[in-house]
Amino acid sequence: MTNRLDRIRAEIVEHESNAWARELGYEPIYSVTPGARIALIGQAPGRKAQESGVPWNDASGVKLRTWLGVDDERFYDPSLFAILPMDFYYPGKGTSGDLPPRKDFADLWHKRILAELGDLGLTILVGGYAQKYYLGNRIKPSLTETVRAYAEYLPSMIPLVHPSPLNFRWQAKNPWFEAEVVPALRSLVTKAITV
Repeated sequence: MTNRLDRIRAEIVEHESNAWARELGYEPIYSVTPGARIALIGQAPGRKAQESGVPWNDASGVKLRTWLGVDDERFYDPSLFAILPMDFYYPGKGTSGDLPPRKDFADLWHKRILAELGDLGLTILVGGYAQKYYLGNRIKPSLTETVRAYAEYLPSMIPLVHPSPLNFRWQAKNPWFEAEVVPALRSLVTKAITV
């Protein structure tokens, strides 16, 4: 199976839609192994992650690991977490934050990669892009409503708000998230990685 994952990675690097990334010397930022227990699907790597080659290598990642209740060692253990953003390359800066992931990227690669991960017990959907893609018509009218309805997607999926420091106002206005969703998330993560 690892050979198939290696072949997919090589195809991603060589794909014509990623020629711009090759020219910039960018490597695809994601981490998967066949035995991973949890799929963590986010938006796209940030600038720091792209430069370091390490996903969630920023303040958002620190906050996310706190919510998950895991340390760096467990988070970056590919036998536990498959880190699979909606785009594997930093999309660049927009007028208000980073640009969104490319719309067709997940269609090209996610299904093939996930087909190689037969031991997944939980999928964590971080932010609106991942939720829209994976929840489809089960998504609620707003991200807040989707996250608040997290129990409807259990036990296989859980939606989260993005852990960006820029979301501090949202978190302050929605104390139920830390009170209800984070403990449920930690419980699910513990169960998935100790099975």
